Amino acid sequence: MRAVFGLVLLIGLGLAGFAVYMVQGHFAQQELALAQQRAQAAQRVPTVEVYALARDIAYGEEITPEDVKLVQYAEPFLPAGIFRTEEELFPRGTDVLRAVTQPMWANEPVLASRVTEPGVDAGIETRLSPGMRAFAISVNATSGVSGHLRTGNRVDVYWTGRPPGNSTSEVTKLIETSLPIIAVDQSSDTTREVSLADTVTVEVTPQQVAQLRQAQATGSLALSLIGQRDETIASAIEVDQRSLLGIVEQAPVVEEAPDMPEVCTTRVRRGSEVVDIPIPCN
Repeated sequence: MRAVFGLVLLIGLGLAGFAVYMVQGHFAQQELALAQQRAQAAQRVPTVEVYALARDIAYGEEITPEDVKLVQYAEPFLPAGIFRTEEELFPRGTDVLRAVTQPMWANEPVLASRVTEPGVDAGIETRLSPGMRAFAISVNATSGVSGHLRTGNRVDVYWTGRPPGNSTSEVTKLIETSLPIIAVDQSSDTTREVSLADTVTVEVTPQQVAQLRQAQATGSLALSLIGQRDETIASAIEVDQRSLLGIVEQAPVVEEAPDMPEVCTTRVRRGSEVVDIPIPCN
């Protein structure tokens, strides 16, 4: 009997120890899970609500209250010009709308740099920087890079004509470099299909307006397209017919006068006359 009681006691103690072990393991797992949650919470990036588009919007379209929605955006990475409240996006009320100056896509945050001021349409004036002017240049298939120019491209401008005082020989000279195109024909739409244009409009300073106008009046202009990632600035370039053909202008040969023998004279007065009489030069 005592042996049975002892065996039952040992089994009970074993089960109790196993139960304690299981409880301790469960608490350890709970502590580990809580520690992981605290670590994830510490690494979580705070977010804020900003206005984004609810649908794709093309160039020139107006943004209505139905076209936007609030989305969560990582606060440390907020881009410049976002709108966080309806009062910021529609400061003059929902009847005075902004227009899109570049195509935008659904869920993209609305940025001030991609929309106009309230009540302003998406004309080229929205693309002009402060103090800059728009200047139109007439082009054709040759001068306009065969119709490959689009809004947003940059171009160099070459002038061909006769310099003042030279009525026979034409020269081609680089007169402006890296001018941004803000419109092709009458459109500033960046998604406009490439076609042969009649005019391109560039953004320039008032001084450059006068220079380009004078260049158009005295010769012809041609544009050269600059690569999208090309940051180099072209140096001064001028080519005339002689340099094009490799003709080197030779300086005129100056013939030296032959050596003349030295002549020595003396002057002698004879009455009212003065006469030079040769004498030895020793």
